[in-house]
Amino acid sequence: MEITGLGGIAVNVWLVWIIPFVGAAIIAAVARAGIKIRDYTAVGFALASAVSATTLIPLALSGSEVHSQVTWISILHLKAGVLADPLSVIMANLVAWISFLIFVYSTGYMHGERDLTRYWFFMLFFIGSMQLVVLSDNLLMLFFGWEGVGLASYALVGFWYYDRKKDFVGTEGHKAAGIAMWASPSHAGTKAFLMTKAGDAMMLAGMFLIFAYSGTFGFKELIQNQGWAAQMAHQNLLVPAAILLFGGAIGKSAQFPFNEWLLEAMTGPASVSALIHAATMVKAGVFLVARIAPLFFAIAAFGMTQFFEVVAWVGAFTAFLLASQAIVNPEIKKVLAYSTGSQIGYMMLAIGIAGLSTNFADGYTAGFFQLISHAMFKAALFMGAGALLHVVGSRFMTDMGGMRKYMRKTYIFMLLAALSLAAAPLVTLGFWSKDAIFAAVLGSGYEHALPLFIMAVVVAIMTAFYSFRMIGMTFFGKKSEYLEQLEASGQHPHEVRPVVWVPFAVLSIATIAIGVVGFAFGSQLQHTFSTYLSTYFGITEQKQIQLLHNSVTTTPLVKLQQQPKLFLGLNPIAAAASFGAFAAGGFLGYMCYIAQKIDPGIVSNNRVTSWIWRFLYNRWYLNSALYWGTVIGPLAIYRLVWRYFEFTVMEGINHTFEFSMTSFSKVVKSAQTGITQTYLFVFGAGIMIIIMLLLL
Repeated sequence: MEITGLGGIAVNVWLVWIIPFVGAAIIAAVARAGIKIRDYTAVGFALASAVSATTLIPLALSGSEVHSQVTWISILHLKAGVLADPLSVIMANLVAWISFLIFVYSTGYMHGERDLTRYWFFMLFFIGSMQLVVLSDNLLMLFFGWEGVGLASYALVGFWYYDRKKDFVGTEGHKAAGIAMWASPSHAGTKAFLMTKAGDAMMLAGMFLIFAYSGTFGFKELIQNQGWAAQMAHQNLLVPAAILLFGGAIGKSAQFPFNEWLLEAMTGPASVSALIHAATMVKAGVFLVARIAPLFFAIAAFGMTQFFEVVAWVGAFTAFLLASQAIVNPEIKKVLAYSTGSQIGYMMLAIGIAGLSTNFADGYTAGFFQLISHAMFKAALFMGAGALLHVVGSRFMTDMGGMRKYMRKTYIFMLLAALSLAAAPLVTLGFWSKDAIFAAVLGSGYEHALPLFIMAVVVAIMTAFYSFRMIGMTFFGKKSEYLEQLEASGQHPHEVRPVVWVPFAVLSIATIAIGVVGFAFGSQLQHTFSTYLSTYFGITEQKQIQLLHNSVTTTPLVKLQQQPKLFLGLNPIAAAASFGAFAAGGFLGYMCYIAQKIDPGIVSNNRVTSWIWRFLYNRWYLNSALYWGTVIGPLAIYRLVWRYFEFTVMEGINHTFEFSMTSFSKVVKSAQTGITQTYLFVFGAGIMIIIMLLLL
């Protein structure tokens, strides 16, 4: 089904992203009627957008689509449009309903904060922009939503722009290679804005490079007529254009080398962190790759395997890089931030491996499956962490301990979400999505699948470890000295109000409820995406094998092989790796931080392990390299240039030139008689001199 006008269900597609923008536009006026009315209005608009998105679910289940367009820029023959296909419908509902729960959570968590009208404006603007990214039918319109997401994240990460010490992230006084490792909200917001803009510039270049050859930004138009791709491939521009688009994705999704902004974006409220990490911003990059990957795979005969290799390896390396840093960090929100970048690396790995596989749908489904599960358990974990911060008043897990006695509900629901993050076997949504990625990598037939698989398993071990470490340091063991001092001052920890814990309880329970039937859920998702890829991109298993076989003749990256046999719906090797990774990482985390049978302090007693710990704690010194390479280094070079070249050489030349010009000016001044005949004489003499020079 395809609708090209504005009738029927197409109106609902437009409303999904327009409603939040309308809410943002009127929220300041509504605020005049009262604080509660303002808050309930913001939640109401989020709910209305979610209901509109829900009406589109039958489209996804039936494999249909709605494509609605209106005239936009007539001189360029550009149209604004929305495209509701299975990919965008699932994503739109994920964004809408998680955002709604975060809005409900915000009414309790942000109660009493100043500037809440500004907060609600940017929150509504945020989800409107993200839904515009999801539902746009062309790259240019998507880019408007893309920039809207970036603007909202800048404003919300730096929401507490008055930079109180308690709103900083990092440990005060901690430096690495001379660079301070703590940041204020205003600094973190600016850093996020600037770093993502580097990726945005790459994305814009890729967009217009493709437009120069195709004459369109539309996704459907690009797949229908592939002559532009052949022409670009002939000039060796197709892969660079695709990688430029990917640059925008890794900027928004905080993948290496643009990962450093995400780790300091924790200066915003916990509700903002939940929205950025679960439903918007960082998921925008993954969605962009999910949107363009089938397009580029469908033209794989032009050597696009190189693009998918970049996606897969960037994802795998980022997953390992950030998981290794999460295992040592003491701040609860930062651990979750590292985890987000790492888990998104898994998603990128899966989509990249899909393009190198004999079955594109396997990797594609696995990557999107991971996006769904991560959105649910990570939103729950961030909201739970916010509840802890609200009660304890500290972001450091070392200031907590034994909190399950005071916050029983928060403990239970954070534990459920953490088990899903750690991929507890068979009963959590996270297990099934991670296992699907392992299986996709193993069954891809990609020549270098083994090192990617090993990296993925190592990351899973670290993920289980830091998940148990977080739960152990926060909820188990003895009370910290900080908590004892808090109680001595008359402040007793207690459970948060239902309006705060119920939203993350819903998501935590959902990760287990869906996890129990996870295989059936994954199978349905696999069927939905297989139909989607076959119908709209012509990607069937037979065509995939043929396309990859053709690409092998010029780029020997893929070895075609049969998928491993399945046992009870599971790839036995992938399943064994999933069970083993959870057991290894979970056992070590449990023994160190819950049972406390192993003292983690032994790391500091060994020279080698203490150096490794310091290396990881200092973020591989990448943050220091970033500042030295982009700020301090260039400024130092500028100072040297100014001191030894501009001041000494140029000023010396200017002084000599000034003396010469002064003498010349005296001659010119003496010729300024004001008598017309003198000027004519000089002009005539000049003409005669020129003629004589020409004749000679």
